[in-house]
Amino acid sequence: MSRILVSDPIAEDGIELLRGHGSVDVRTGLSPSELIEIIGDYDALIVRSETRVSAEVIDAGRSLKVIARAGVGVDNIDLNAATSRGVIVVNAPTGNTISAAEHTVALMLALARHIASADAVMKAGGWDRKRFVGTELRGKTLGVLGLGQVGSEVARRAAAFDMRVTGYDPFITAERAASQGIELVTLDALIEGSDFLTLHVPLTPQTKNLIGAAEMKRMRPGVRIVNASRGGIVDERALAEAIRDGVIAGAALDVFEVEPLGESELRALDGLILTPHLGASTSEAQERVAVDVAEQVAEVLAGQPARYSVNAPLIPPETMTELAPYLDVSTMLGSLATQLAEGQLHHVEILYDGDIAALDHTPLRAAVIKGLLAPISEENVTIVNAGLVAESRGLNIRETSGVANGTFSNLVTVRLSTGEGTVSVGGTYAHGGPHIVSINEFAVNVPPAEGYLIVCDNMDRPGMIGAVGNLLGEFDINISFMNVGRETKRGHAMMVLVIDEPLTPDQLTALSSIEGLYSAKQARI
Repeated sequence: MSRILVSDPIAEDGIELLRGHGSVDVRTGLSPSELIEIIGDYDALIVRSETRVSAEVIDAGRSLKVIARAGVGVDNIDLNAATSRGVIVVNAPTGNTISAAEHTVALMLALARHIASADAVMKAGGWDRKRFVGTELRGKTLGVLGLGQVGSEVARRAAAFDMRVTGYDPFITAERAASQGIELVTLDALIEGSDFLTLHVPLTPQTKNLIGAAEMKRMRPGVRIVNASRGGIVDERALAEAIRDGVIAGAALDVFEVEPLGESELRALDGLILTPHLGASTSEAQERVAVDVAEQVAEVLAGQPARYSVNAPLIPPETMTELAPYLDVSTMLGSLATQLAEGQLHHVEILYDGDIAALDHTPLRAAVIKGLLAPISEENVTIVNAGLVAESRGLNIRETSGVANGTFSNLVTVRLSTGEGTVSVGGTYAHGGPHIVSINEFAVNVPPAEGYLIVCDNMDRPGMIGAVGNLLGEFDINISFMNVGRETKRGHAMMVLVIDEPLTPDQLTALSSIEGLYSAKQARI
C-alpha cells in the first residue's frame, strides 16, 4: 500500500479521498530537518505554501513518486531536483478561479457603493447618507486586462450586471472573446475608455508598474481600479497620489508589491479598499484544490498520467536525447516572439527544419506555446498544460516540417502574424546552448546570454552602430554583445544588441528617434 504524507493543512475532503488510495499521515508544522528525516518512507507528498520542498528533501525521498501542491504556485518546490529524480509534480491551477473572480466582483461592488467606508462610519456611531452616494454598474464599461481563466470569469459575471465588457489580451482571438461577450480593444483604448478596470495578468518585467501615473492621467474621470491578480502591476505610490488628487475615484487592492503589507500610505487613504490577498480564500476553493490534487496523486500512484503535471516529461525516452536541447530553444523563441510582436494575434506558425523535422513535434510545440504565453498569461503555463491553455484561448497554430537548410543541421522558427504585421524568430542549439540565428528573416547570431535584447531596424549606412553605441553610453547602459545582419549593401539592415539593464520607455523612444533607425524594440532574454 502506498504511503502519503500531508505536511500542510488541506481540506478534509481531499484527505478522505486519499485514504481510499493509501495510508495517509497528516503531519503539519514539520521543520526541514524533520521532513528530511521521515520523507524516505513515503510515496507521495502533499503541500501548500508553508512546506519548502528542497532538493535535499527530494533526495531523501527515495520512494517519492509524486509531489502535489494544493494550489497554483510551485515556487516552494525544487522542480529541477524533482525532474532529475523522476518525481512528478502536480498542482491545482483551476481550483481557485471562481473564488478569485467572485472576489474581484465583490471589490467592484464595494467600490461602486462605498461599502467599506459606510460600514466604518456606522461602526463609529455615524449616519451619513449623502456622503456615500454610489454609482450603478449597469451601463458602465468594464475593462478587463488579461483574459485568462479568472479574467474571463469576471467578464461573464459583469455581463450579468448589464455592463459593457471590453478586454485586452494579445493572445486571445476575436472570435473567442466575442463568444464570451467581450469586445477586444487595444491597451490604450482599454486604459482610456473604462469606467472600471480590473487586472488579471502575471507580474513580469513587461507588466511591472504597467498601470502607473501616466496611465492613470489618461483614464476617464471617475474610473475605479481593481487588482486581485499580482502585486506590482499597479504602481502603488502613483495610485495613492492619483486617489489623493482625485485623478481616479477609487481603487481596491487584494495584492501588493510586498506582502504582507507593512507600514504604508495606502492604509490611510479614503477611497481605497484593501484586503489581505483573499482571492482564493474560500472554503469551496480550498476543498476544490484539495480534491483536485488528491485525485491526481491517486492517478500517479496508479500509474496513470496526471491532469495538471507541472514537470512530467512528454517525450518518449528514445527521442529525449535528440529533442531535449531544443525545448529551451523553442521556449526562448516563443518568449522573444511575444515580446517583439505588436497588435492582436491572428495565428502562429512553427517551422521545423533538419533532423528534428522527422521527430514527434509535440514537446517542441508545447515549449513554444509556453514561451508565447508565459510573459502575458496569469495562468501557470507549463510544458504539460500549454496545449490546453492555447486551446482555451482559441489560438490558431500551424506546424510545418522541412529539411536541413544548409546552414544549420536543426532549426526552429516561430512566426507570429498580428494585426500590425509579422514577426519571426529562428533558433538552433550549438556550442552547448540556444542561439538566436534569425529575426524577421535577417541572419543574426546571438549566443546564449542573460539580459535584454535590443532589436534595431535600420538603414545600412556608416555611423549607425556608432550612433546607437554613443546614445547607450549616454544612458550609462553597458553593451555585452552586438551583431548586425543586412539584406544588401546600403539597404535594409538589423542591429541586435544584448544589454545588462533594461531601457526605460523614454530611452527606447530616444533610441528609435536616431536618424536612419526605423524602429527599436526590447525583449528580455
